Amino acid sequence: MRPLLVYDLPTRLFHWMFAGFFITAFAIANLVDDDSARFSLHMLAGLGMVCVIALRLIWSLVGTRHARLGDLALNPMQLVAYFKGMFSSGSRRWIGHNPASSWAAVAMVSLGLGLGITGYLMATGAGSDWIEETHEVMANAFLVIVLLHVAGVVAHVLRHRDRMESSMITGRKQVSIDNQESVPARPVAGLAFVLVTAIFMGYLSQHYDAQARTLDLFGTTLQLGEGEHDAPSGNIDDDEDHDDRD
Repeated sequence: MRPLLVYDLPTRLFHWMFAGFFITAFAIANLVDDDSARFSLHMLAGLGMVCVIALRLIWSLVGTRHARLGDLALNPMQLVAYFKGMFSSGSRRWIGHNPASSWAAVAMVSLGLGLGITGYLMATGAGSDWIEETHEVMANAFLVIVLLHVAGVVAHVLRHRDRMESSMITGRKQVSIDNQESVPARPVAGLAFVLVTAIFMGYLSQHYDAQARTLDLFGTTLQLGEGEHDAPSGNIDDDEDHDDRD
């Protein structure tokens, strides 16, 4: 067995930034009242998540070998064989994404995009009750897949003792195949990944009106909550009645 660099830096950065944005958005949605000004951070984190998804999709076309879409093992029979192999000896070892992690990656990216679309529709005022319900269902489904993914990693490590849990930190896996070579680390692309995300989040910060709780997203106004300056309609009516009596 020898260490092999399997995941380049941009792939690993995406993994953790994607997880960070989702956890932030999910936690705020469940722990902060939607009338609070802090709830707007839920939408901003969601937009950050969509940004890193877009960058990852680009990298899946031009990145190193195990970062590309073609490296995903999406054959259903491979998935069945993988789960069977977890309980038997002589199971196939995967250098890149195994079938379970491949399907989990596709599901999480798809749900992430779905969350971005439904969240955008709600913020533009075009949403309805079913869109909001769909948004919540997808968020919960995302969390379930994350938990299953973590459980799968733990089961794999206990079964094979190959320290796969650190592969998205170091990028390296222990392999026994002699004709495989490490992929390039691509540190410059990783730095560009972080800079583009930081610039986008800076743009969101500059174009967010905290008082009105609105965001100007490339010319489209998104309502991220009720504006603090808006008075309830009942108070306005009471004031008008008072003026009429005077």
